Amino acid sequence: MIPLSTRMRPQTLEEFVGQEHFFYEGSLLWNAIKNKTFESAVFFGPSGTGKTTLARIIAGEMDAGFTEINASTTGVKELKELIENAGHKFFGIEKRQTYVYIDEFHRWNKLQQDSLLKALEDGVLRFIGSTTENPYFSINNAILSRVGSIYEFRPLRSEDVLSILKRAMTDEEKGLGARHIDYDEKALYILADLSSGDARIGLDRLGFIADNLAPGERLTQEKVSEAMQRQTMFYDKEEDKYNLLSALQKSVRGSDPDAAIHYLARLLEGSGDIMLPARRLLVMASEDVGMAYPQAVSVVVSCVQAAQMVGMPEARIPLAQATVFLASCPKSNAAYMAYENASADLRSKKMDPVPPHLSDTHYKGAKDRGFGGYLYPHAYGGWVEQQYLPDNLYEAGVRYYFPTANGKEGAFKKYLDAIDALKK
Repeated sequence: MIPLSTRMRPQTLEEFVGQEHFFYEGSLLWNAIKNKTFESAVFFGPSGTGKTTLARIIAGEMDAGFTEINASTTGVKELKELIENAGHKFFGIEKRQTYVYIDEFHRWNKLQQDSLLKALEDGVLRFIGSTTENPYFSINNAILSRVGSIYEFRPLRSEDVLSILKRAMTDEEKGLGARHIDYDEKALYILADLSSGDARIGLDRLGFIADNLAPGERLTQEKVSEAMQRQTMFYDKEEDKYNLLSALQKSVRGSDPDAAIHYLARLLEGSGDIMLPARRLLVMASEDVGMAYPQAVSVVVSCVQAAQMVGMPEARIPLAQATVFLASCPKSNAAYMAYENASADLRSKKMDPVPPHLSDTHYKGAKDRGFGGYLYPHAYGGWVEQQYLPDNLYEAGVRYYFPTANGKEGAFKKYLDAIDALKK
């Protein structure tokens, strides 16, 4: 039997769901396809996000020859035959270009990739390569320079997967609509969320459930839990995920790594969505650790990137490291509060202009306007006393940043306190 994900694959641009950051009606890519001016591209991103689907739609819209191959099963010999056939079409009576879609393009070595170069330069082939690896590391620069456009496909939002699942439930020709299966709205929502941004997973699990329901049986949360082999009690309340995110942040802020790991596990086991806790961990690195350990942002970014690269279930390992690390760090929200206080002043006070000696003087006539007089601190050993705040704030003695003595922020506090002493 043909999998539901294959049967429900979109056939037109209008049916395609997701990737709104680069693909929407009126976008450059959309217009290039509609105007038949699309040339070559690399599609980069995780599985189930629409790379192959969009490539096939493009081929259909371009009125050109189309060949689809997989780099893991195709060698240079087969590629040369493909290029030769494409050359006959291009230089022969047809004058027709050929589009070749190469899935898992990163699996080819440099020699194999370079075998495309002449065909691309001559215009014989138009190329779409898809890869789950970062193309800037896995694809030769010579190929990238001739392709030009690199589109990063992101995991689909739960709402996108949900809309795809609903379409499958109602489509009588390609989907499950003819079966008239009764279902709980919440069951589909949970299935969409547990699919972790992969439409293929969501559709094929939905197909598995539908094929194994008893006649007249309802598609419920319990059936989704059984099909996904995962607890779905996490979803008993719509606000649960936000309560768990809140508990995660408060546990990290309170320097309790055990509680923080507990809530991280509940988030990952409940949803399987890597970015759900990852986004909050990135915020915490600046909001709650901040200047007490400035390198926290770099550490957490590295852990999140590692989690995205390996995917679940291994993603839980670098995310666990980031969580324990943040919970164990010294804490300071002084930088965050400095911004909040400055922002509040902008909303409630009239601001004087930038002091003349801080204004840009790299143009003719700046001196005539009274600009200039800036003292270059490096010429004075690293610091020299002068006014930086606008006049009204300077005269009021306004301060926004109040460093703590926690962790590495203590060293910054010591430096700033020494400057304050010099001012006095």
